[in-house]
Amino acid sequence: MSNPTVTVYSATWCAFCHAAKDYFDKNGVKYTDKDVEADPKFAEESVTKSGQRGIPVIEINNTIIVGFDRPKIDAALKN
Repeated sequence: MSNPTVTVYSATWCAFCHAAKDYFDKNGVKYTDKDVEADPKFAEESVTKSGQRGIPVIEINNTIIVGFDRPKIDAALKN
């Protein structure tokens, strides 16, 4: 799929969030960044979708990935 829909639920202090966003940037993948610290609504959305409080939560075409899991991210981007 050439234009996946990607959303990253993150926070400014989260190193793995930065790593995930850097990875998308380097690979030319456009994403929407939702800062869970700046907007409690995003935090709630993240927990509802992932079932847990950890970040980053990455949504790629309705596939939920918790954490910066490169193999899962790559697989979801290919589908």
